[in-house]
Amino acid sequence: MDLIRHLRFFVSIAEEGHFGRAAAALDMTQPPLSQGLRRLEQHLGVDLIHRTRQGAVLTSAGLQLLPRARLLVDDAERLLAESHRIASAHGAVHWGATAALPDRVVTACVGALRTAVVPDTAVSTTVGASVDLVADVRSGLCDVAVVEHPALVDGVEVRPVVRIPRWLVVPSDHRSAGAERPTFPMLAGLSFACPPRATNPPAFDTVVDLLRERGLDAPIVPAPDDRTVFAAVAAGTSFGLTAVPPSSAPGVTWLRIAPQAVALRVRVVHRPGADAHADAVDRVLYRERLR
Repeated sequence: MDLIRHLRFFVSIAEEGHFGRAAAALDMTQPPLSQGLRRLEQHLGVDLIHRTRQGAVLTSAGLQLLPRARLLVDDAERLLAESHRIASAHGAVHWGATAALPDRVVTACVGALRTAVVPDTAVSTTVGASVDLVADVRSGLCDVAVVEHPALVDGVEVRPVVRIPRWLVVPSDHRSAGAERPTFPMLAGLSFACPPRATNPPAFDTVVDLLRERGLDAPIVPAPDDRTVFAAVAAGTSFGLTAVPPSSAPGVTWLRIAPQAVALRVRVVHRPGADAHADAVDRVLYRERLR
């Protein structure tokens, strides 16, 4: 029996609390999932799950064994990720960047990584949520990444926080766009277009707290990247934050309000042994800070 595979069935059922949802999460049908759990229970000699009309409920044995099952499943996934990284690397650098990082910084980081250790090193880039990037570095899928701060960075090496200039963007026809001294309370009535909280809960909460401290409690509209932020702003219903410098974008006006408070705070995280790559990216961020 493939113990790790069957333990993954058990963990998924326990987390979902329902056989159907667990099967969907594992991209399989319910009958083989139920059969797999029964085989695991027979192999271990204990019942793990009570099957009820309301869903799946852990037995006493299931409650005791679930933490160990999670560790085994997670370790197996880390092993596979690390072996994949080693097998596919062949001198390549795998790195990631938060979607909040402007394009010019992303491309500058790629250029720095190409020559960080060996000239013309192949570089593959992943742009995503800070939570996912930290997990990728921790598991070995990424050598280095730039993530928003604050973030949970346990299990990875970290570099100092760097502040990158960031602006508020508002609809061009909004009263704040023409104000001599715009303030946060002027944005009342607009929603705040920003990445969902799940992408990095600590950074999300920090920004929301900042707005409330400045007298603004705005409804949230999910906008995972600059493109969707600009679209929401141009529609006349939202404001947002961007590290993209002021440019010509129809319907969008850049405002400089509390620049230190709204600055994008980022930091480099990396796996052990990727210090040279982390140094290269960190130098790019530091230069951007001085712009």
